[in-house]
Amino acid sequence: MKWLRTASWVLLLIVGLAVLGFSLLSANVAYRETYPVGGVSITDIASGREVVLLGLRGVRGTAAAWAAAWAALFLSVVLGPYRRGDVASWWGILASALVFAAVTALRVPLLGMSAGTGTALVLLVLVIVALLLDVRRLAGPR
Repeated sequence: MKWLRTASWVLLLIVGLAVLGFSLLSANVAYRETYPVGGVSITDIASGREVVLLGLRGVRGTAAAWAAAWAALFLSVVLGPYRRGDVASWWGILASALVFAAVTALRVPLLGMSAGTGTALVLLVLVIVALLLDVRRLAGPR
């Protein structure tokens, strides 16, 4: 079922492009806008302390940079080895999505908050659905 393989990599492509797009938007917010943290503006949190304001912007910018880098790597795997049928890339994509979801989920027991975990869950579900569309690749060459 070649169409399942195509649907799989196209869905993964959409996921990767969405993550890349949202990470670039987040970087823009980090570097150019006043955004809230816990409902409080970063300018209010900094209270005139420029170093605190820059630190808050830098933290969000770093997170956005890592997300963009992951998306670029994800897309290169999806459009290269995964699209060609490489089995190891299937497992690598699954591992990256599981690690992302697990680290994000740690905020619930460690911080007592669930904000942001929905995004990780949606990403994990989309990746798993896309991978399951082409799970037959794990059985070997057809």
